[in-house]
Amino acid sequence: MKLQQLRYIWEVSRQRLSVSAAARSLHTSQSGMSKQILALEEELGVKIFIRNGKHMVGMTEAGLAIVEKAGQVLQQTDNIRRMAAEFCDERSGSLAIATTHTQSRYVLPPVISAFIEKYPNISLQLHQGNPHQIAEMAAKGSADFAIATEAMEKFSDLMMMPCYRWNRAVLVPRGHPLAELDQLTLADVAAYPLVTYVVGFTGRSRLDDAFAVQGLNTRVVFTAVDADVIKTYVRLGMGVGIIANMAYDPDKDNDLIALDASHLFDYSVTRIGFRRGTLLRAYMIDFIRMFSAHLTRPVVEQVIQCQSQIDVDALFADTVLPVLGERHD
Repeated sequence: MKLQQLRYIWEVSRQRLSVSAAARSLHTSQSGMSKQILALEEELGVKIFIRNGKHMVGMTEAGLAIVEKAGQVLQQTDNIRRMAAEFCDERSGSLAIATTHTQSRYVLPPVISAFIEKYPNISLQLHQGNPHQIAEMAAKGSADFAIATEAMEKFSDLMMMPCYRWNRAVLVPRGHPLAELDQLTLADVAAYPLVTYVVGFTGRSRLDDAFAVQGLNTRVVFTAVDADVIKTYVRLGMGVGIIANMAYDPDKDNDLIALDASHLFDYSVTRIGFRRGTLLRAYMIDFIRMFSAHLTRPVVEQVIQCQSQIDVDALFADTVLPVLGERHD
C-alpha cells in the first residue's frame, strides 16, 4: 500500500467520483491513477468503488470506511509536514482560506493586509464559495480555514469558533418614504419589493425567519451573493435592499441611506474554523487572532483539545462577542 494510492482514492471521493477531475487536481494522468486504484483494491482484496463500465458510480461499504481512514492518514501526514516546517522556518508556508464574498470583500482586507505585512513569506490563497462549499473545502482539507455564517453545522469534522455578531441595514435611495419614518418596522419593509442575498448566504435565513414569525409576506424581486450588486439594483429603483450592515460604506454609498435594522432581525454570528485534528502552525493561530481578537493562542489551543462542536460551543457559552458593522449605522 502506497501513500499516493490513498491520496488517489481520497481525491476521487472528493471530486464526486470523477477520476478525470481527480487526475487534474493532482496533476497526474487519468490512466495512471486508475491503475493505482485497481492495484490498491487488488492488494486489499475488496472493491472500493462501484463501477459501470469504465465509470465509477458509487462506493462500496468497505470503500467508504477505507476512504475515511485514508483521509485521516493523509491529514496526519500533512500534520507531520507542518510540524517539520515549523521547526525549519516558522514564518514561511501557506495558508488557504475559504469564505464568502461578503467576508472577503468587506471584512478580510485589513486582516490580510496586516497578516501579509507580518508574514511576507506565507503564500496566501483565498477561495470564495457558498457556505456549503466553504465548509466542504475545510472538511476535506483543501482549505485550512472556513469563515462563514451559515451551513457549518452539517460538517461534524469542523471546529467552528464564534468571531463576531452582526446585523443588517435596510438600504434605500435618498428621499425614499422609509427614510422619513421615526421607527422602522418589519411591516413597513415588507410593503416594498425586496432586493437581498441569495438563500443560504450572509444570514439570509435569519431575515426570512423574522418576516415569517410575524406572518408577513414578502416579495423578493432580486437576489445576489454580492452586496455591491444589491446596491446597484437599489439605485435602479428595483426595490428596498437588505444587506449586512458591514457592507455599507457611508462615503462610497452616500447616494443611499442605510436604515438601522438591528431591532428587526436577530443577530447572526460569523465563525472561523478548521478540520478537527489539524495541526495549526504558529502563523495560522496568529491569523485567527488577527481576525478575531478574543481568539488568542490559549483559547485556540483549548479548542484544539475539544472532541466535538458541542465542546467548542460550551467553551464559548459565556463569551460576549463583539458586534461588527454598527459603526456604519
